Amino acid sequence: MTHQKFGRFALTALSVAVTAMVAAGAARAQTAGEPAKDAGKDAAAAPDKAPQRANASTTSNTTNANATKSTIELLDKVSINGRQQIGGGLMSVQVAPKAVSTITRAAIEEAAPSATYAQLIDTIPGVVAITDDPSGLFDANYQIRGFTNDQIGVTVNGAPVNDSGNYRVYPTEYGDTENMNDITVLHGYPDVDQAVAGAAGGSIAWSTIDPSHKFSFDTTLSGGSRSYRREFVRVQTGDTGPLRSWLSYSHNSTDLWRGQGNAEVWKVDGKSVLTINSSNSITASLQYNHLIRTGGYQFETQATAASNYFANYDTTYTGSNTGYYKLHVNPFKDYMLSLDGEFTLTPSLHLTVIPYFQYGSGGGGSGYTFTENTTAGNVGRFSYVNYDLDGDGTVTNGKKVMTYAYAGSQTWRPGVIAKLIQDFGDNDTLTYGVWFDRPRQEQSQTYSPVDAAGNPLDIWGENNLISYVKDGGPQYNYLDYTTTTLKRAFVSNEWTPSDKWTVTVAGAYTSVERKGYGYQHYGAHAASASLAYLNQYGGDSAHTWNKFTPSAGVKYQFDSANQVYIGYGRSFRAPVNGVITQSDAVRTFYEQNPNEVAFSGYTPAQLQAALDKLAVNQPETADTVDLGWRFYKGAFSGSVNVYGANLKNKQVNGYDSASGQTVYLAVPTLHQRGVNAEGAYKLNRNLNLYASYAYTKSTIMDDTFALGDGTYPTAGKAFVDIPKNTFALGVNYRNGPFFMSVNAKYRSEFWADWVNTEKAPGYATVNLNTGWNFGDVASWAHKVKLKLNVTNLTNKKAVTFASATNFLSNNPSGAGQLIDSNTGKALYASASTYNLLAPRAVMLTLSASFN
Repeated sequence: MTHQKFGRFALTALSVAVTAMVAAGAARAQTAGEPAKDAGKDAAAAPDKAPQRANASTTSNTTNANATKSTIELLDKVSINGRQQIGGGLMSVQVAPKAVSTITRAAIEEAAPSATYAQLIDTIPGVVAITDDPSGLFDANYQIRGFTNDQIGVTVNGAPVNDSGNYRVYPTEYGDTENMNDITVLHGYPDVDQAVAGAAGGSIAWSTIDPSHKFSFDTTLSGGSRSYRREFVRVQTGDTGPLRSWLSYSHNSTDLWRGQGNAEVWKVDGKSVLTINSSNSITASLQYNHLIRTGGYQFETQATAASNYFANYDTTYTGSNTGYYKLHVNPFKDYMLSLDGEFTLTPSLHLTVIPYFQYGSGGGGSGYTFTENTTAGNVGRFSYVNYDLDGDGTVTNGKKVMTYAYAGSQTWRPGVIAKLIQDFGDNDTLTYGVWFDRPRQEQSQTYSPVDAAGNPLDIWGENNLISYVKDGGPQYNYLDYTTTTLKRAFVSNEWTPSDKWTVTVAGAYTSVERKGYGYQHYGAHAASASLAYLNQYGGDSAHTWNKFTPSAGVKYQFDSANQVYIGYGRSFRAPVNGVITQSDAVRTFYEQNPNEVAFSGYTPAQLQAALDKLAVNQPETADTVDLGWRFYKGAFSGSVNVYGANLKNKQVNGYDSASGQTVYLAVPTLHQRGVNAEGAYKLNRNLNLYASYAYTKSTIMDDTFALGDGTYPTAGKAFVDIPKNTFALGVNYRNGPFFMSVNAKYRSEFWADWVNTEKAPGYATVNLNTGWNFGDVASWAHKVKLKLNVTNLTNKKAVTFASATNFLSNNPSGAGQLIDSNTGKALYASASTYNLLAPRAVMLTLSASFN
């Protein structure tokens, strides 16, 4: 597990200095005596100005950022007709010729105080969001239309946050709900000008709130079930000349709901807006996170969940149990700095520039036993040490000693995205630009001592590392380093020949180069030539992928209430960074270690053919077609979308039982088909209803080859973890200072292995949000609010998400046994393991603003 983490103060200082210089120059450009205002408010107040376009730092819904002036004016009309906030903020007006959903600030304000963006989008049709814990301190698994977390691009204020190596996102790292403005999901494919590298299945964007024009000191205090505690403070500077800012700090902590352990996170976020004039501005954003989780949640089988729902890691240390909870620590820290420059060069030409820098360091720990040994043949072999590891005064041959195994990463990621928006009159707009991204990532697994009680001496795995005897270097299970260079050029054109028609055509050309090295047992040296297979293996690797990704859409606006659209887009994802080293490392392993037998005894020639069959070096591509209808009028708003997506070379992790290794695999073809629908009805001025439904069918079109295990009969089977039917219902009620919302979500049964031999039952959850707005209770105390959030109100028990590495859960004996046609051996089977649904949790929050 890798994370984006915290680090280099010199680079931070440099970024701050650059920001200051830009701000100083912009301040000099401001007209003397001009009042500081929001650019959007200036544009609204000046009738001779064009309507203000959306930008990534003010709203997550930038689907109309490149729209023609006619489209922007139409959006204003449709928004008035359909209302901007629908269904208590769970639905928004959309006019783009593609599937788009936005969660607004109104819904975010009522949610649990520490909810992550992943938890907040669960009501959107086609979204399935799963988390181990409602506290927001544990990362969620989520899908959109069956596409997994690592296939969905995520940006914050326009800057990318997916892991640069494996594309996963860790939602806990980003954002406090008090600072979230809105969250937008592009269901099928991202816009070509979004800075998302791994978005084969769509994108999620969210933005932070803009600084206020008035000074305030905002506070939030929360407490609840399982020793949950949260403190949040934010200072709004108000207008200080042309500049206004806010800076926030929060601290969250909770105990685990099963087993022992806890989680604690500290966050610092900030935002500054420099208003040069009504048409030019610069926004700076900061996100910092420091998290430590001890224990975590272990995946369990259905049988274990039925017999002991609260089972987890061991709570007593025996000296030999690697499953002791204090050995399973997940520390990480990270920060991201970004700027958003919005400049009007001429009345018809606009420039957007978003530079960013991200640093991260952290990982996950577990237990691992080493063996003390003085035998010459084993000295220097991985996991053997020729010194007194446990401090008892002697080296005892064959003695097992517990250590802390830490798998960590460091990432340095600079990048910039820049685009020009050119208007050709009111009805034709051309957008073009470039994106450059160059992350460097180092990943390794090292080992360090634990004390007599099983506590790691250094949870960050940096000190007192177990070393090789021969040269004194640290013992590595693996050591990888990758530099990724991404270059993209994009262009998009929107044409509105009349008030009825909108036509968009877009394309992007992306080049991704990954190069670096990967070693297993780095630094290991055998004691003699006859033991050469005990050496390190691996080496340098490099690969480049290039892809053109077109998209197009047509929307017809029947009237101010009805619109239909059809859209097409191709998305692209280069292989993860581990892919470039896996194949080369395995081949090198055989070349350097001819006496080693692995992967069911493959010969080098058979291994070469097997690696080629895996096709892991091929990029993922998805071709998606959307057909939809939207309606906004009076009390009712609704939308229906039908889609189809063909995904090629879906990259997954698979467990190879023959070698005991996790290997990368590629599913040659996966077909996703479905229907998404949502609607909202305003019964009266106080009561709003919302409902969404999704039918999702994801079919594997080929048998799946697993290195070492054989070929599994997966053709025609449903992909793992995808419920066919999901349904969400929201009821929102407001009456004066009182508010209440009830949100329910049903997920139907889903398959838990690739061959579809084990199925997990469906389940429903209900969440309650309610409270009282006291308003201004004194001249100095404002916006006082008491809020109660209850998750899993009915205290439902369920398995929620299966580990996707399981090919076959049940393989019967006798005539029904599944046999690999090439080897004649029974295919490997093991019971599927799952996340579990957290029981009912209650959180009480008091918030206020002071000035």
